[in-house]
Amino acid sequence: MAKYLMLKHYRGAPAATNDVPMDRWTPEEISAHIQYMNDFAARLEKTGEFVDGQALAPEGTWVRYDGEGRPPVTDGPFAETKDLIAGWMVIDVDSYERAVELAGELSAAPGAGGKPIHEWLELRPFLAAPPTIPECPHG
Repeated sequence: MAKYLMLKHYRGAPAATNDVPMDRWTPEEISAHIQYMNDFAARLEKTGEFVDGQALAPEGTWVRYDGEGRPPVTDGPFAETKDLIAGWMVIDVDSYERAVELAGELSAAPGAGGKPIHEWLELRPFLAAPPTIPECPHG
């Protein structure tokens, strides 16, 4: 099994086929979209392929270390930035091909007019643990 992160971009990815911003969808279209994603996750829970997933708020803050004894530096929030991650899902699947298949299914979530969005999802594998180095006897 291999874990993959599927990132759902609200902004910053290539344009979707049904590229109507969510703030212009009807309440029914939003409900149908969320229900599709919930049903997708529930189906993957039954197959053991779902690990976790969450929707994200558009606001965020950049934070960085600023030196010993100093408080962290923050910048933001920047809801207007070019890239905006709307949510993510972690899956644990047998192969890369299966991960691509599932990302394709999630891309078909309905949007405006009830039609599939055909949005681009970013699919990223988790970094595998580095190999362990056997201890060398010191001579």
